[in-house]
Amino acid sequence: MASSRVGIGVIGYGYWGPNLVRNFVSNASARLVSIADLDSGKLAASTHLYPGVMTTSRYEDLLKDPSIDAIAIATPVRTHYELAMAALKAGKHVLVEKPLAPNADLVRRLLDEADRRGLTLMVDHTFLYTPAVQKIRDLIKDGQLGDIYYYDSTRSSLGLFQNDVNVIWDLAVHDISIIQFILNEEPIAVSATGSSHVAGSPENMAHITMFFESECVAHVSVNWLSPIKVRQTFVGGSKKMIVYDDLEPTEKIKVYDKGITLDASPENAHQFRIGYRAGDMWAPNISTKEALQTEIEHFLQCVRNGTTPISDGRSGLKVVELLEAASLSIANHGKPVVLRQRQRVPEDVKVA
Repeated sequence: MASSRVGIGVIGYGYWGPNLVRNFVSNASARLVSIADLDSGKLAASTHLYPGVMTTSRYEDLLKDPSIDAIAIATPVRTHYELAMAALKAGKHVLVEKPLAPNADLVRRLLDEADRRGLTLMVDHTFLYTPAVQKIRDLIKDGQLGDIYYYDSTRSSLGLFQNDVNVIWDLAVHDISIIQFILNEEPIAVSATGSSHVAGSPENMAHITMFFESECVAHVSVNWLSPIKVRQTFVGGSKKMIVYDDLEPTEKIKVYDKGITLDASPENAHQFRIGYRAGDMWAPNISTKEALQTEIEHFLQCVRNGTTPISDGRSGLKVVELLEAASLSIANHGKPVVLRQRQRVPEDVKVA
């Protein structure tokens, strides 16, 4: 496969599938072979845009096609495990829309199958491939923010209400994956509360707190019932602070040289005087390249070279484990759930 294009099949042409298809078609290293969806109208729409691509209502047709090397899955969460497992057993590399599976046990089964067959298993945590999040990670890794005190995010909009997952599995999954990507430590406990305002439906708003061994604490607020769309994150450090607004067209990241200073007088060493530091603000220049384009390039490189994806199955497992813990905390009215003790994670790879 080192010299030929990677044959691609896409299962699901609903909300996210068309974006995957568009990026596979535009990538010179990929050859989109077929699209599968149960909706004949959506398949007709794909044929209109990509007349050379085969379509089918049976995803099994993609698994049997020897010209397809890898499968991208963009279907409801409840179907992720079945489809991904079938694709792996058919010898296909797999890219799955987030989250990887409805629970951690199913994710582990997918990991075992992919490892046993030597196949690439990657989860579509698109935000990890955004130039903004990559820049934040670089700033933290380079020590420009100092010790990280907090991560505080609000992610809200009016909809899209879903019936198979609650708002944390839909929206908070982004922040959880970002936190695990940019910080060099992982949460040791999580507490969450949530509410449902539509009878019989999952929680449509939630507040999550993640605790770390260090001084850092992370707060994530997610809401499907907001009058406006908000995608704003604050990252506070001992040296500098960041405001990240994903809805900003240009200056998505602003770095503030602001903070506090603590001075202890010699005669009262236990008492601190708090001072305030206010310096300049700067907005680093970041690429406007589409994150999904970068992610697709990365997936194809991993398939061709056998390298481990940044958002591999194991990172997807950590995200699902935390989502499960947060859901358990919600069910127990915010009671903290202790995660297994973890060591600081290595500061390793960058996006190719």
